[in-house]
Amino acid sequence: MKQLLLIILMLSSAGAMASKAPIGIVIHGGAGTINRDSMTPAQEQAYHAMLTHAVNQGYAVLERGGSSLDAVTAAVMVLEDSPLFNAGKGAVYTFDESHELDASIMNGRDRSAGAVAGVTNVKNPILLARAVMEKSNHVMLSGKGAEQFAKQQKLELVDNSYFNTEFRYEALKRAKQAIAPQPHQAAVPYDPAWKMGTVGAVAIDRKGNLAAATSTGGMTAKRYGRIGDAPVIGAGNFADNKSCAVSATGHGEFFIRYQVASDICARVKYQKKTAAVAAKEVMAELKAVGGDGGVIVVDSKGQLSWTFNTEGMYRALKAEGGQVISEIFAAKS
Repeated sequence: MKQLLLIILMLSSAGAMASKAPIGIVIHGGAGTINRDSMTPAQEQAYHAMLTHAVNQGYAVLERGGSSLDAVTAAVMVLEDSPLFNAGKGAVYTFDESHELDASIMNGRDRSAGAVAGVTNVKNPILLARAVMEKSNHVMLSGKGAEQFAKQQKLELVDNSYFNTEFRYEALKRAKQAIAPQPHQAAVPYDPAWKMGTVGAVAIDRKGNLAAATSTGGMTAKRYGRIGDAPVIGAGNFADNKSCAVSATGHGEFFIRYQVASDICARVKYQKKTAAVAAKEVMAELKAVGGDGGVIVVDSKGQLSWTFNTEGMYRALKAEGGQVISEIFAAKS
């Protein structure tokens, strides 16, 4: 009888341990032409500090037993509030010298999702995307309608000038000079120097639930209400507990056409590849057709990774039992 009781206790303990997934989070702040020669030590330190702060904020949520949704929301809000990144406060300018913001979030547990596009007065677009997911019957809202919904949800609204930064305005002036002979920016070959960045986060919580969140100011000098991949579920953002969670950054038109985020997770689910291998394959194939950018990934086993085909990507991760790893540049070959 004692032996049977011991076996039951051992099985119960093993089952309890198995039910607790390893927590972890990965974040990014955009990919593109990022090299050491163009960045001062002070700038580099500032980026590392903000990346570390954002990933720690998200990890703290997980450590307290919070959900992966809350973790990615917390991390992305930090990045949206920083002028260093192309989202929220640091969003790039449109051709008409304003700001139009996009964001999305997805829950890997049930594949519920929310997204917003072309909003101009919502301080934290990721909160609006989450409200769309949790408090509406829709997946994506845009423009004035999305802003009206934000007001109803009592989210913080700001004047569009809140998003202004001198650095981004100088980038707009350079972009306008480059596209002057063309009718609009989309007709000009993509130049990563225009900082078409995005911010994002993916995480796994103690229950094994995955989540992904992405937010962006879009493309410098964009016109005609252009929308990129960040709010498009399956392109710039995707999460499914049966495979992985992905947040992307880069040349949005390519990420939309090749459904980058969902393609990575499909290879994990159906081809039984690791998320890291699937991400490298997809990004290599994207590069071959002219698409620049990067992705961050977490799989159902808690494996954290990133990959990019540009000179650099602002990125950081924290896995259970480990320290924050924060990187900017590509590894030296």
